[in-house]
Amino acid sequence: MKNKFFYLLLFLTVSFAAFSQEKVTLSGTIANESNNETLIGATVLVLEADVSVTTNSYGFYSITLPKGDYTIIISNSGFNDVEESISLTENTKLNFAMSENSTELEEVVVTSNTSKTNISKPEMSVSKLSIATIKKMPAVMGEVDVLKSILQLPGVATAQEGASGFNVRGGSVDGNLVLLDEAIIYNTSHLFGFFSVFNSDVIKDMKLYKGGIPSGFGGRVSSVLDIYQKEGNNKEYHISGGIGAVSSRLLAEGPIVKEKSSFIVAGRGSYAHLFMKAADEPNTAYFYDLNAKLNYKINDKNSLFLSGYFGNDNITLNDAAVNYYGNMFFNVRWNHIFSDKLFSNASAIYSDYNYRLKIKFVGIDWESDIKNYNFKYDLKHSISNDFVLSYGLNSIYYQFNPGTISPIDASSSINLYQIAKKYAFENALYISAEQKLSDKISMTYGLRYSNFQRLGKEEVNTYANNEAVVFNQDFQVYEEGTPTGTIRYGRNKKIADFNNLEPRFSIAYSLNEDQSIKASYNRMSQYIHLISNTASVSPLDIWAPSDKYLKPEILDQVAVGYFQNFKAGKYSLELETFYKKIQNKADYIDGAELIANKAIERVLLNGEARAYGLEILVKKNTGKLTGWLSYTLSRAEQRTPGRNADEPGINEGEWYRANYDKLHNLSVNLAYQLSKKWTFAGIFTFQSGKAATFPDGKYQYQGITIASYGTRNENSLSAYHRLDLSAVYVPKPDKKKRWQGEWVFSIYNVYNRSNAASYTFGQNQESGLSEAKRMSIFGIIPSVTYNFKF
Repeated sequence: MKNKFFYLLLFLTVSFAAFSQEKVTLSGTIANESNNETLIGATVLVLEADVSVTTNSYGFYSITLPKGDYTIIISNSGFNDVEESISLTENTKLNFAMSENSTELEEVVVTSNTSKTNISKPEMSVSKLSIATIKKMPAVMGEVDVLKSILQLPGVATAQEGASGFNVRGGSVDGNLVLLDEAIIYNTSHLFGFFSVFNSDVIKDMKLYKGGIPSGFGGRVSSVLDIYQKEGNNKEYHISGGIGAVSSRLLAEGPIVKEKSSFIVAGRGSYAHLFMKAADEPNTAYFYDLNAKLNYKINDKNSLFLSGYFGNDNITLNDAAVNYYGNMFFNVRWNHIFSDKLFSNASAIYSDYNYRLKIKFVGIDWESDIKNYNFKYDLKHSISNDFVLSYGLNSIYYQFNPGTISPIDASSSINLYQIAKKYAFENALYISAEQKLSDKISMTYGLRYSNFQRLGKEEVNTYANNEAVVFNQDFQVYEEGTPTGTIRYGRNKKIADFNNLEPRFSIAYSLNEDQSIKASYNRMSQYIHLISNTASVSPLDIWAPSDKYLKPEILDQVAVGYFQNFKAGKYSLELETFYKKIQNKADYIDGAELIANKAIERVLLNGEARAYGLEILVKKNTGKLTGWLSYTLSRAEQRTPGRNADEPGINEGEWYRANYDKLHNLSVNLAYQLSKKWTFAGIFTFQSGKAATFPDGKYQYQGITIASYGTRNENSLSAYHRLDLSAVYVPKPDKKKRWQGEWVFSIYNVYNRSNAASYTFGQNQESGLSEAKRMSIFGIIPSVTYNFKF
C-alpha cells in the first residue's frame, strides 16, 4: 500500500512539474542571406519538441517552448536548410539568414502541399508557385508570366485566347480578388492577355486561393490571388533586365541605408508597334508599366513600406477605334511587433483603374474609372503553438465613374455628357483561428462581417412595381423599363445598405505523414460588379456597385480533397472536388447596350449560378525532369428564372452554360535541365471549346436573310489546344559576380494552331449560301530575349 502511495505521489509530482514548466517564446524573422529579403512561408522546425511554424507575409515567426536546449531547423524551397542548436532560458529574438541553393537549379519545386507540414495543415484549394518554378516555365515572348503560370493549375482557365483576366472554378473574371502588395488590381492583362501586369522580376511571393479562403479576405466570390513585391537588396546595388523582340524590362535595387533601408524600381515596355508603323500596319498595340518600393526599418519592432505601380495599354484598331486602359496604386504600410506573440500590419492604399474608348466613326470619346481608398489593419496573435488567432478590420471607399462621354472633335455630333457618378463604402471585421486539435486533426475556422453602403450624391430612377426591366407579353421579350420618376440623394446619404455574415471553415485529417483528407466551406459576398458581356480583346470595363436593383452576389462553396506525397516528396498527388452556388448573379437581357448606358439597371436581371467539378494535380518535384499534369472536369452554369408566373425568364428559365464554361481542361507542364548551361521547358494545353450560341435556322424579311437562334450557349467553339516550347542558355553558369547573362528562346503555339476566338455567320455574296467564318487571334510566335544581371 505504501509503495502504491509512493508511486502515485511520484507520478503527481512529475506531472505537476511538467505541467508547470515555465515556457518562453522564440521569435524573429527569416531572410535571404544575399539581400536581406524576408522569406514568406519558411518553416521553423523544433526537432526535440516536434513542433513547427511558418513565417507570415513579412517573414515573422513565433514559437513557444518550455525552457531547455533545442535544435532548430529552418527550411524553405530554393534555399539551403539552416540548423542551429540553442538554449532557451528566456524570451528570445533570433533572426535567421538562408543562402540560396544553387543545386536547386536542377529542381523545380511546386510548394503547394508537397511538404509533410502542408499535408497536415488545414489549407486546401490553395496553390503557391515559387518564382523559381515560374521562371522554369516556357517564356512567351521571352518573358515568364505569373498569370500564365496559374493558368496551368487545376480549376483555373481563361474564357478564350485574347481574353482579359482568368476564371477560377467556373467563376467570372470580376469574382477574383487580385492583390499586389495588398492593393486591388482591377485588370490583370496587357496586350490582349499576352502579358500580365505582374513583372516577374519584382515578384517575391504568390498565392492563389480557390476555396477555403481565410476570413481576412473578402469582397469577391471566386478566388484570391495574393502577390507581394520584393523589398529590394539592402546590402548592395544590382541592375537586371531583359531585351526582347517585343518588349524589354529593367530593374534597379539597392540600399538607401545599408541593412536598414532599401529600394527597388522596375520598368517594362513594349515596342512592336514601332515596327508595325514602319510596315504601314494600321493596327497597333503597346504597353508600359512601372513598379517601385521603398522600405525602412525604424527599429526591431517597427518597419515602414511604401510601394506603387503604374501601368497603361494603348490599342489602335485600324484607325477606327482607340482603347486606353491602366491600373495604378500607392500603398503605405506599417509593421509593428507588440510582443513576441503579437504582430500587426496597418495599410493605407489608393487604387485607380481607368478605361477609355474612342470610336472614331461614331465620333464618341468614352471614359470610365473606379477609384478606391482602402484602410486595413491586421493582427496575428500566436496564443500557443497549437492555437493562432488572426483578426482585423478593412474599410474601402469607392468612387465609380460609369462614363464621361464627349465628342472626339468639332465635327462630331456627340454632346458632352456625364453619367451620374456613384459612391459606396465597404466595411468588414473578421476573426480567424488556426488550431491543432491532435497529431492527426487540425482546423481553421473564422467569421467575417461585411457591410456595404451605397451612397449619394445621385438621382436614382424609380420604376413601376420597382422593376427596371419589363417583360413585353406581346413579343415575349424583356425590355428596358421606363422611369416613373427620380429620388434625389444628397452627398453621403444612404441609398442602399447590405449586411452579411461570412463563416469560413476548413479541416485536415492526417492518415499518416504522407496522406491526408481535407474539407472546407466558405461563404463570401461581392458588392461590386464588372458590367461586361464579352471576353473579347477590348472588353467593356464598367464597374458598378450593388444597389436596390443590382444585388450583392452571395457564394456558398464546399470542397473535399485527398492529398498524398510519394517517395519522400519526390512525387505528389492532389485530388479535389467542389460545388459552389452563387445567389444574385447578374444576367443581361438580349440586346443589352452597355456603352454610355445612363441606367444600367434597365438591362440587368438577378439570377443564380453554380459550378461543380473534379480537379487532379500530379507533380514530379525533384530531379532533372520536373513538372506537373493538371486536369479539371467541371461545369459552370447560370439561370435566371422569371420573376413571376407570367415571365419565362432568360433562356426560358432553364440552366445554361456560362460563357467561361470549360468541361475539360488539361495542362502538361515539364522542365528538363540538360546541363548547367541548358534548360528546356514545354507546356501543352487542351481545353473544351468556349460556350456560344449559333444560328439554328433562318428566315426572309423584306428580301434579307436573317438568322434565328436557339437557346443561349447551347453550342461550343472548337476545342482549344496549343504547345509552347522554350530553351534557356546560360553561357557562364558558375559566374556569380559582375555581369551574368542568359538567352531565352521560345515558340508560342509551335504547330500554328488556329484556335477559334469567335465565329461570324452570314450570307456569301457570290453563292448566296449561308457561311460561318472562324476568327483566330494568334498563330505561331517565335521570340528571343537576352536577360542580364550585374
